[in-house]
Amino acid sequence: MLSWVKQSLFVLIPLFWVACKKDAPIQKQEIGLESIIIPDGFPPIEFPADNAFTKERWLLGKALFYEKQLSLDSSVSCASCHSQQFGFSDNVTLSKGFKQRLGNRNAPSIINVAYHPYFTREGGVPSLEMQVLVPIQEHNEFNNNILDIAKRLSSNQNLQNLSYLAYNRPLDFYVIPRALATFERSLISGNSKFDQYKKGTLSLSDDEQKGMNLFFSDRTNCSDCHNGFNFTNYQFENNGLYETYNDPGRKRLTGLDSDLAKFKVPSLRNIEVTAPYMYDGSLPDLEAVINHYNSGGKQHPNKSEKIKALQLSQDEKKQIIAFLKTLTDASFLNQSIYAP
Repeated sequence: MLSWVKQSLFVLIPLFWVACKKDAPIQKQEIGLESIIIPDGFPPIEFPADNAFTKERWLLGKALFYEKQLSLDSSVSCASCHSQQFGFSDNVTLSKGFKQRLGNRNAPSIINVAYHPYFTREGGVPSLEMQVLVPIQEHNEFNNNILDIAKRLSSNQNLQNLSYLAYNRPLDFYVIPRALATFERSLISGNSKFDQYKKGTLSLSDDEQKGMNLFFSDRTNCSDCHNGFNFTNYQFENNGLYETYNDPGRKRLTGLDSDLAKFKVPSLRNIEVTAPYMYDGSLPDLEAVINHYNSGGKQHPNKSEKIKALQLSQDEKKQIIAFLKTLTDASFLNQSIYAP
């Protein structure tokens, strides 16, 4: 397996691993991920040629994902802002990082990021291996340096053993981002009630069915942006959240006025558990989100022409919310293999 991970099952096995480093003690790791489930209707996951999936790389990536020593003051880990119970996002407007500093944007869900063509809300990072370096160096997040992190963790024998098994080299600037990316690519969610409905194994309630019909209708245009297996087209849009923004959005990357206050369209999978919403976490719940779109949003030069007043009734708004909740994948959110 070089670049593609084939459809298979999670396998929970005892993994006994012998250290590759001279005189290192033999260690035991209880749970390993043999391969990644590819849900029905999802494409295969493409891994970089130099970072194919292995259980050793996954184990190392998971350990690093929960490692607080990645931050300069050892106060936060990746999991601090991307918690499994919140769909690998956070439940606050802005997450706290180094020395309790607030982040600049609401922490997005990293579920199904294996399929994203680019990363950050302005799309400026082309790979997961590069993306994990962003929070490491951000002053309000880890405020650290990948070289210093490798030096700090050099005395962690378990991580060193795994690094030799996974990449045949000590834990360093090359290994750390690749291992983290391997773990993040395994966060695949595609077994929601809606997915089971599509397979014919579950039925939707009357409200859920009506909400689905509204969601996919020309009247709402929801599925113009939130489409495909991952409920996003990965494009950059302005949804009329404000007349004036304190964040330049994609213009931060391109410098173009036409990209001012445009942000990458998020996936709606597990949207029920990822509140608060929007790039700045300003909308506290799904009711506020639906009310925003129902109003048609505020005027902005770059507001998408797809955003318009919907004139939904109270019942119709509740029905759309009922449908959105069918995108919750409880089996994934409670999968113990992802827990620390």
